[in-house]
Amino acid sequence: MPRYWSYAYGALVNPAGPHTNIAEFYQGLFKAGFNHEEIAVDQAWPLGSDTALALGEYRITGKNQSGEAIELAGRWTAVYLREDGKLKIRMVSAIPKAPPPKD
Repeated sequence: MPRYWSYAYGALVNPAGPHTNIAEFYQGLFKAGFNHEEIAVDQAWPLGSDTALALGEYRITGKNQSGEAIELAGRWTAVYLREDGKLKIRMVSAIPKAPPPKD
């Protein structure tokens, strides 16, 4: 998670609901021990000259206070709007991967 786009007026939506204080949300993840993020963009679409949509996968890892490995993984979608000449994220949805089926 060391690199994130601008969320100046954006929102993150995950299974717990919408989060508009993005910095506070990610500070909680850092505090829990997450310190590495991998993001893959699978598809992206322009919607005119100032708007775009994208989707992909994410994986966030680290170690908890006991030293055990922790991981979050899933799919994400994002809406981007151009502001001051730069594309900025206005909404990200993060959907965790489903747990493996039980036998």
